[in-house]
Amino acid sequence: MSRDRAAEISGTGVTVDVGDATVRYLLYGLLPSWFVPGLADWLMHRRTRIEETTGTKESAVHSLMMAEVGVPIALTLRYEVNPLLLTVQLAGAAAHEATALWDVRMATRSEREVKPIEQHIHSFLESLPFGALSALMCLHADQVKSLLRGGRGSRDAWRLVPRDPPLSRAYLAGIGAAIGTCVLLPYGEELLRCLRVARRNRKRAEEIDEAEEME
Repeated sequence: MSRDRAAEISGTGVTVDVGDATVRYLLYGLLPSWFVPGLADWLMHRRTRIEETTGTKESAVHSLMMAEVGVPIALTLRYEVNPLLLTVQLAGAAAHEATALWDVRMATRSEREVKPIEQHIHSFLESLPFGALSALMCLHADQVKSLLRGGRGSRDAWRLVPRDPPLSRAYLAGIGAAIGTCVLLPYGEELLRCLRVARRNRKRAEEIDEAEEME
């Protein structure tokens, strides 16, 4: 879309570069905002004592979903969008959605209460990947067409190509710190808490079995 056409649509008379605006939105709006519902979801798991209900199994599924989203994000921050990266992004989004359905089914069939607010938080966690991916596909329509053609005509279609220019080190460091603080640390704590309770329960069960055998 041309600057003149963008100004006509906005009705402000101010010319904008739609591509640059979308990239800024993805980098400084959508991606950072992703951490908020993720942290809120962890708080809901903690309040409903996940370690005493679905325990390690559900927490491990949460870690799986983080990987399904995290790997495509990490690659997108370092490499150019091409058919290979689009394939990884699409596969990650599809796998994340399937795993999210498995996760909710597991939780609702357990003793853990999944409150309406937690389900609403899930709606953000499920929709944000598709929002980001659809915006990227609009920005790189030529690469989408190349993917539909199987990458024919492009020698770089099926290899990772470093960004040129790369994102700033300050931005990558900031995102890395946010991921560590809002994702790795809380969900790592959740998994360790579940493992600790599972070990305690196994030990108690073994003690009960031993006591029964002695009677």
